[in-house]
Amino acid sequence: MADDDARTTACTGSSLLQPVSEITDLPLDQVNFVVCQLCALISAFWFRLFLHPSKTSPFIRHMVATLLGLYFALFCFGWYALHFLLQSGLTYGIMILTGVEHMHNPMMVITQKITSLAFEIHDGMARKEEHLTAGQKILAIRRMPSLLEYFSYNCNFLGILAGPTCSYNDYIAFIEGDPRRHRDQEADRKSNGKPRQSEPSPNVEVVRKVATSFFCLLVFLSVCKVFPVERNIDDDFIANTPFYAQVVYLYLSMLTTRPKYYFVWTLADAINNAAGFGFNGYDGDGSPRWDLISNLRILNIEFATSFKVFLDNWNIQTAHWLKRVCYERCPYHPTAATFILSAMWHGAYPGYYLTFLTGIVITLAARAVRHNVRPHFLHSPTHKLVYDVITWAATQIAICYTVVPFVLLSVGPSIKFYRSWCFSLHFTCILLAVALPVKPRHLRLKDQQKGLQRRLEVADANCSQKEKST
Repeated sequence: MADDDARTTACTGSSLLQPVSEITDLPLDQVNFVVCQLCALISAFWFRLFLHPSKTSPFIRHMVATLLGLYFALFCFGWYALHFLLQSGLTYGIMILTGVEHMHNPMMVITQKITSLAFEIHDGMARKEEHLTAGQKILAIRRMPSLLEYFSYNCNFLGILAGPTCSYNDYIAFIEGDPRRHRDQEADRKSNGKPRQSEPSPNVEVVRKVATSFFCLLVFLSVCKVFPVERNIDDDFIANTPFYAQVVYLYLSMLTTRPKYYFVWTLADAINNAAGFGFNGYDGDGSPRWDLISNLRILNIEFATSFKVFLDNWNIQTAHWLKRVCYERCPYHPTAATFILSAMWHGAYPGYYLTFLTGIVITLAARAVRHNVRPHFLHSPTHKLVYDVITWAATQIAICYTVVPFVLLSVGPSIKFYRSWCFSLHFTCILLAVALPVKPRHLRLKDQQKGLQRRLEVADANCSQKEKST
């Protein structure tokens, strides 16, 4: 009875589905979340079919997307959903009052969409065109959003519960019915001289992603209790288990925690696709791509052969946000600054900071190995295969070692785990980063530019010689 009461009071949202929670033995907040996401999936199909941009105005689409989003938030979170309105309203006021020159500064550690929007407005209305990168030019916002557009972008039903985040321009283009208007569409329009369908159906992709998400959910429910992460810090386990077995168990315990993220993010992606949002052009064979706002690539994660590849395919939209608002703009130590911002964004638990501080060290070491060691293994396919196998194993163990505090959250258990490993990866990575130095990013970019310039000069010289000979 006490467990039932705890389950009921832990959820601030609707108790309508309490019977389902009791039947499935799942917390009510999780039941509410999954049901709301399934309702959002159905609503997304309806939104695309009956409120298509060819049938209704952007005002109606913005209004419906916002109201549905707020309703789902109220159902899941109850009065806590006021946080969405309060945060969005306050930050919109800040944007209007501070002006485009300074609006990006007071929002650095709030939410992804708000900070992205602030920087994109600053890029589009306060900076000169020649000072923007190619990516910043695409995403730059040239006019101040209306209040309705702003609330629709932040609180729409497609992403209010689980994201993923997206750029403002992409979202507005979707609402107004031209999802690729501000990007280069030339490659999308023709394939071998043949015009392509301007608005392909997402149905096949949605079915695939929904099936994938529920397969991941079944896997998680089947194995999540078999390899609990907490056993990694159990005294008997540490004392009586050989180190190689501890390594294997660490990998299995972290491997079985990932499917829950796969379920949530893949289903969220499917919901957006069902509404027609997420189209990203065509592959070389003419197949439509629906990965504009995808948050992960499962196979690339599980078979990653470097720390960077893993991070590039995990929580992709958050990585894009960190790159756009921090890494590309931070003049000093951008890697460290990006990891620290990521920890601050995740929350106040000390485990987040331990994870991301460890991530800085491992990233620097992985970069050093890649730049200094990898070239020696590229001379033959066999050597490359050996390198890939070794780096896959090293990457998986390094990721597991790094994210244990992210799961444990508290300082004591996290330090206990690292102590049981004698902080071995920390020390190893520091030694690698010191022994195998890598040039700073701005110097690497200069070298690349010099190399490109030399190749162009050689090409020009060859052309001149051919012209003389003819």
